[in-house]
Amino acid sequence: AAYGLSGAVFHAPLISAHPGFCLKKVLSRSGNQQAKKKYPVEVVQDFRDILNDSEIELVVINTPEHTHYALGREALLAGKNVIVEKAFTTKVQEADDLIAIAQDQGKILSVYQNSRWHGDFLTVQKIIEEKLLGKLVHYESHFDRFRNFIQPNSWKEEPHPGRGSLYNLGSHMIDQVLVLFGWPQALYADIRIERPNGKVDDSFELMLDYPDLKVTLKSSYLVREPGPRYILHGTDGSFIKYGTDPQEASLKAGDSPYQENYGVEPANKWGKLNTQLNGLHFEGTVETIQASYLGFYENIWEAIRYQKELLVKPEQARNTIKIIQAAIKSNEEGRKIFLE
Repeated sequence: AAYGLSGAVFHAPLISAHPGFCLKKVLSRSGNQQAKKKYPVEVVQDFRDILNDSEIELVVINTPEHTHYALGREALLAGKNVIVEKAFTTKVQEADDLIAIAQDQGKILSVYQNSRWHGDFLTVQKIIEEKLLGKLVHYESHFDRFRNFIQPNSWKEEPHPGRGSLYNLGSHMIDQVLVLFGWPQALYADIRIERPNGKVDDSFELMLDYPDLKVTLKSSYLVREPGPRYILHGTDGSFIKYGTDPQEASLKAGDSPYQENYGVEPANKWGKLNTQLNGLHFEGTVETIQASYLGFYENIWEAIRYQKELLVKPEQARNTIKIIQAAIKSNEEGRKIFLE
């Protein structure tokens, strides 16, 4: 694992906390020793130092998106189990190739779709499963931020394959929709660069068609006053949810994922449900389900040690890339794309 934001916040704290893992080596091509200040690890500057270590069973690829395919391929061929940070790859063909290599090698390949372990998403999933809104007709999800400048010296702002909001934030939102509703019939996308001097997309609206259901996914870097995170409407009622999952802020603050209140959302962030339940009108808040990203790593550990089924299958992550590529085509051609 590299030790940028992804490594420092989303991977190292979870790997080091889980008793089934031992964080052994961190890649830093610049030789930055930051990881050693917090963990008993060896910092290496050459990826091969990780691949050539026979004690290492699992490699996390959390480098820039355009490197995921090459590094993931190298790690799988070296006989390692591999987790790739989202977005999985920049192209569907790259994803298919990694999936085939993992199967040939008999190794685990998964993608860090950690937003499946967001408390608000788990709550939305439960509301849909329990049909608390009757027949769902509209699902809308937002992932908005306010950053009205181009971050200097950031690789995320440079126009390489796999860059921009659709690959970065859209990967989360699309994965959640595929988990909830499966494969859509068609899509339409509007992808834009809204910030002055921007080089990668920082705004998108993606509409997915399902039988009797409209799905809308929206993201922008120019939202100073946040709207709802989720908006669901059905034949019996609505569910509206503001706020973002607390886990990222908690991990940044150095909290342990094993703390009792980890992943607990304050009551003032709970979503509002207004619906008809068993003939009675109900209007009130719904406590957000407590969630933990450790669920992802627990499943990886069980898959490696006990051959348990992967929760985030690489084929699912490949389908997310397929949606992204179709969205890019829709935006370029200004039309609805029908999906196979």
